[in-house]
Amino acid sequence: MKKIVLFAFNGEPMCFAHVLLNAFDMIENDYDARIVMEGSATRLVKDLHEDESLPFAKLYKKAVAAGLIDAVCDACSGKMGSKESAIKQGLKLIGEMSGHPSIARYLEEGFEVMTF
Repeated sequence: MKKIVLFAFNGEPMCFAHVLLNAFDMIENDYDARIVMEGSATRLVKDLHEDESLPFAKLYKKAVAAGLIDAVCDACSGKMGSKESAIKQGLKLIGEMSGHPSIARYLEEGFEVMTF
């Protein structure tokens, strides 16, 4: 099984929607696909969870329910004001690389890394 991790750095909702759509497409095609939310994308953890009127909020919640969100950056979620929301949603905060998720760890685990 091909292993892919999509690192979402961009907090622009339209960009993040493509991360979500691609992750679901990969899962449907028998990939081990995961999403890591980094940078300004961590703001969406709170926004999309709390405001269902936002575009892609339902798709985000579907991804959370499906376990596609592998991690949220500990440092960035703190800066973007979404850390508490990530905790309430049961999302894993990772910060083994100076507060941020390590891409090297995913590579060592056999994942191909894509950044958005």
